Amino acid sequence: MSNLSFRESVDVMFRRAAALLDLSPGLEEKIRVCNSTYTVRFGVRLRGQIQTFTGYRSVHSEHMEPVKGGIRYATGVNQDEVEALAALMTYKCALVETPFGGSKGGLCIDPREWEPHELEQITRRFTYELAKRGLISPSQNVPAPDMGTGEREMAWMADQYARMFTTDINAHACVTGKPLNAGGIVGRVEATGRGVQYALREFFRHPEDTARAGLSGGLEGKRIVVQGLGNVGSHAARFLSEEDGAKVICVIERDGAISNPDGLDIEALGAHLRATGGVSGFAGGTHSVDGAAALETPCDVLIPAAMEGVIHDGNAARIDARLIVEAANGPVTAEADQILRERGIVIIPDLFANAGGVTVSYFEWVKNLSHIPFGRMQRRHEEARSLMLVNELERLSADKGLGWTLSPSFKSDFLRGASELELVRSGLDDTMRAAYQSMRAVWHDDPRVSDLRTAAYCIAVGRVADAYRSKGL
Repeated sequence: MSNLSFRESVDVMFRRAAALLDLSPGLEEKIRVCNSTYTVRFGVRLRGQIQTFTGYRSVHSEHMEPVKGGIRYATGVNQDEVEALAALMTYKCALVETPFGGSKGGLCIDPREWEPHELEQITRRFTYELAKRGLISPSQNVPAPDMGTGEREMAWMADQYARMFTTDINAHACVTGKPLNAGGIVGRVEATGRGVQYALREFFRHPEDTARAGLSGGLEGKRIVVQGLGNVGSHAARFLSEEDGAKVICVIERDGAISNPDGLDIEALGAHLRATGGVSGFAGGTHSVDGAAALETPCDVLIPAAMEGVIHDGNAARIDARLIVEAANGPVTAEADQILRERGIVIIPDLFANAGGVTVSYFEWVKNLSHIPFGRMQRRHEEARSLMLVNELERLSADKGLGWTLSPSFKSDFLRGASELELVRSGLDDTMRAAYQSMRAVWHDDPRVSDLRTAAYCIAVGRVADAYRSKGL
């Protein structure tokens, strides 16, 4: 296991990139440190007695506001973890050019131990404690779902904030990842997993990049191992297998791993996991209780999509993948990162690979501030203009005696204006492509940069530095 804490591991990667940039020591330190971390301990009367809970909200950088970052519910939440995740959020937002600083929060709680009405009471009180200090606000600090939280918790938070600030017309923009009926956006639930898919697609568009990983061709037929079949892992695995023809040969969960060399049925496995709480007993594969060993399964692409630090100096030498895609935050420690790079394994880093969530959160925030769904103003106008073009083409064909018409299926697809989901996916795809191309340009053009992670940090830290310089620092 790593001798470094999660926060120290992020700092190692930061310093490796910062050494290549023209930063003054003072500016480098300003970017590195967390601006503030708030610890709250509050009581809620539950089950006949007062239960005390501990929560955190860390703000890493306010070079842009609001700051952005999820809130996780887990028993292992601590200050080091939220500060590391807040730092990653700063760099992630800078890399994909969303106008946010970085933040993160968490509550020390196992949500499975509480009934929904109890969780609501706890969440509302946590929201109250944060909101009255400006740590939830559409203009200052905008949380989102993370491990152990989802649409339900975000709806409770948004409603609690609106109850506290009744005259704030933008109250629903105080959090993202909300359900549609509470101001959410279509495509947010799938966003991080979809972003992983788009990141891999863009990587495989460049033969010289795949060659560096010892791979060739496209995604079709590639053997993939996924660690963690939660929201991110399940969507990424399903999209890659159903839409890109990849084979997910192994999935690792809390109760071990399930494998099938011919590829797992991800939708069926997900249903089994939701019904039973684990992957054991799934008829479509072979179960093993040793999930840690399964992480070393020979494959083309390894996607750690659960916790930080799962690939460390104790197992990095045995990882048998050509490409690692960090769908989770910090799944590879700094020590493991060095071992893997020396072995020639290419890593698509977390601050790019899982940026789909914050990208679509940005779209949701903009939607909430504009108070109008995407496409509502222009969709029918676009359809009418497209219909004019189709009618004119068919008229010219008739006048010239060519005798051809457009097929009904083409006309239907061409004439239909883009839905909100299509616009969200288009914006996400464009964001992931642009971010990858900026990374690979540094990766290929700067001889001092040997890996995508350093390239990503160089771009992100450079942009944060530029923002601080423009403020006079």
